[in-house]
Amino acid sequence: MIHSIPLERRTLHGHFSRDLEPVLVVDPGDTVTFSTIDAGWGLEEGPEESRRHFEPRDPELDAGHALIGPIEVRGARAGGTLAVGIDRLRVGDFGFTDAGGWPAWLNTRLGLDSGETHHLRWRLDADAGTGRDQHGRTVALRPFLGVMGMPPAEPGVHSTSPPRPCGGNLDCTELVAGTTLFLPIPVDGALFSAGDGHARQGDGEVCQIAIECPMADVELTLDLRDDMPLTGPVARTGDAWVTLGVDEDLDEAAALAVDSMLTLMERELSLERRDAYALASVVVDLRVTQVVNGVKGVHAVLRDDVLQ
Repeated sequence: MIHSIPLERRTLHGHFSRDLEPVLVVDPGDTVTFSTIDAGWGLEEGPEESRRHFEPRDPELDAGHALIGPIEVRGARAGGTLAVGIDRLRVGDFGFTDAGGWPAWLNTRLGLDSGETHHLRWRLDADAGTGRDQHGRTVALRPFLGVMGMPPAEPGVHSTSPPRPCGGNLDCTELVAGTTLFLPIPVDGALFSAGDGHARQGDGEVCQIAIECPMADVELTLDLRDDMPLTGPVARTGDAWVTLGVDEDLDEAAALAVDSMLTLMERELSLERRDAYALASVVVDLRVTQVVNGVKGVHAVLRDDVLQ
């Protein structure tokens, strides 16, 4: 069954919490469609201080990314696995990239003044798959949702900014249309939310944001897997497996991504773990997902064509 979620105050929130009431209840295998505003609740392009924003907003509960949801999945239980099929992503007609305000530690390292912001404005063409900034520079689009996830098991209000084992602000460029994201479920019902449209981003997201944009059309299919126990995010793209590690320490994030990849190689390739470890050094690419959300991300990629 296909469900459509309207873009309105009732369906938007800016924090994660297991106490939020679901805006929709679906069966496993159902599809949801919706549109989004940009992560900063903006309704138009332009510098943050001058553009119109969605109102009304609660200054505490809506301080994070503008997310659609939460969506309850019938039969979802804590400890299970949620499969998010990313069926369709169509960007809106504008986007922006601001550099300078954050992350302060990287600005300092690069000799940049954190008080000065550089603003790129993008005109997006979803049909052509291109974005063009005010200087005439054109890039090919590779849209994805920066935030897809569920609330932590602990009660209370949780920020949307950090990535977590149960998803959230993963900011992984591999999560494009045609990909399935698998997440360990932290709470009964799953209570899945999504938002933070990115028209294009480089691995690392070095100045904190990508081409931030609204999404005109998103289609996701939510399902449950009882044969795939997980400790963190895993994705299946059209031609690769991807495992993600998140931690405040970049080394630990890398270790988590590798650990998850070895478990996957044991399962998918029937390998002994030490053999998988040796082979991973030959065929697995380790990439920095992002370094700007406090909790850092690393993802490991195993392409289908590297093993003959």
